[in-house]
Amino acid sequence: MQEQSLSKGEQRRQAILGMLKSRGRVSVQDIVDTLHCSEATARRDLDALEQTDPVIRTIGGAIYDAYHTAKEVSFAEKTSISWMEKERIAAAAAALVEEGDIIGLSGGTTTYLIAKQLKARSGITVVTNALNIAMELADSDGIQLVVAGGILRHKSYELCGPLTEKVVEGLNIGKMFLGIDGLTLGQGLTTHSESEAQIAKILLRRSERTYVVFDQSKVGRVSLFTIAPIDAIHACITDAPLDGALKERLLECGIRVHVAE
Repeated sequence: MQEQSLSKGEQRRQAILGMLKSRGRVSVQDIVDTLHCSEATARRDLDALEQTDPVIRTIGGAIYDAYHTAKEVSFAEKTSISWMEKERIAAAAAALVEEGDIIGLSGGTTTYLIAKQLKARSGITVVTNALNIAMELADSDGIQLVVAGGILRHKSYELCGPLTEKVVEGLNIGKMFLGIDGLTLGQGLTTHSESEAQIAKILLRRSERTYVVFDQSKVGRVSLFTIAPIDAIHACITDAPLDGALKERLLECGIRVHVAE
């Protein structure tokens, strides 16, 4: 009786959820072939399941989040988390930027606040793949702005995908300020989105120095996709001293920790 009470769309989404639970991962093409629906329908169903079930969207499909890693929240929701701490981190990061620098800003609330700190500066170049950061700096006459275009992720305002990657591969960045969703000793720097992890890897590779910016809520958290191990970065900028094994590892690697006052 319950099967009959479900709409055709609900029955299809339940079938997709069953595929995810049994396989761990499905592609859009798997859904199309198995359930005989269009690609657009399959993508919409995966988007809907991500909102209601432990499902994480990936490039071309989805993963079943059996371990219930932290769910991604929107940029607007993130603005209510540790905002004052992020402002201090942003100020400390901006203080490291000098005239003539070519800097990179990934998406994120902390990097957005760095952009606000730099808005009145001149003689610098800013590379970003975040649409909201680009709009914040769009009317800054003293800043040369380079925007890596691509497909917009609405939750983070980041532009990702092959177009973004192609642009970034041809750039040379001096100081990269990278936002993250999680930082642990074992998994390193992590993020919720596969496409954002991919572009972050390229940004790191094209940068002379990488500064990871994060508040203490990110320490000890693991998101699904790894960007890089800890020893791939040059410095951290955070709002409180780090301790334990993480602090020891950073010292071993010669990674400086800037604590925002």
